[in-house]
Amino acid sequence: MSTERVPLRLGTVAPDFKAETTQGSISFHEFIGNSWAILFSHPADFTPVCTTELGVVARLQPQFDERNVKVIGLSANDLESHGRWIDDINEVNNVQLKFPIIADADRKISTLYDMLDYQDITNLDSKGIPFTVRSVFIIDPKKTIRLILTYPASTGRNFDEILRVVDSLQLGDKNRITTPANWKNGDKVIVHPSVTNEEAATLFPGFETVKPYLRFATQPGTQKA
Repeated sequence: MSTERVPLRLGTVAPDFKAETTQGSISFHEFIGNSWAILFSHPADFTPVCTTELGVVARLQPQFDERNVKVIGLSANDLESHGRWIDDINEVNNVQLKFPIIADADRKISTLYDMLDYQDITNLDSKGIPFTVRSVFIIDPKKTIRLILTYPASTGRNFDEILRVVDSLQLGDKNRITTPANWKNGDKVIVHPSVTNEEAATLFPGFETVKPYLRFATQPGTQKA
């Protein structure tokens, strides 16, 4: 694992690391392979908000699989603790959690990804070391960071929103579009500003011009034959 801390920004390469997980040892970049990945952190095992979040992600896993997205959690405890916690997660949420959870008791990965909590003075372990905040990284097959979200430890994440962002990013990578506020899969999209009207007529037949800089089109792939 790299020991050099570099600022994590959109467009930078996600730092590689080796870790022990509930599904064995991994090298992060090898784990991602040719897929997309979502790395998301949790302050600690056996905590209420985290237990609900992991249940939601376990329930959504088929939707992530459909999008070629691998999900991997991280919590600042050891593997033995993770294993017992997964039993609780499955029981409480009536799921079968199938994705790996990283053991990061020494906070090395949390530090590498700048996940530690410097705001909530109650979010500490027995030694006074900060736990993580609720970080989310969406990483593409090129290992490039495409989204960074940070929630406070007290607020559970909206994983429907994370799925929505994956849909937007993947659609934009394949087509010259962007997505408007509150867009959902199947809604109209925005023609990318770099596309001329002549190009748009071919790429997006029937596109609508609201302003010269704002043109709407039917989402690619949803047009009726």
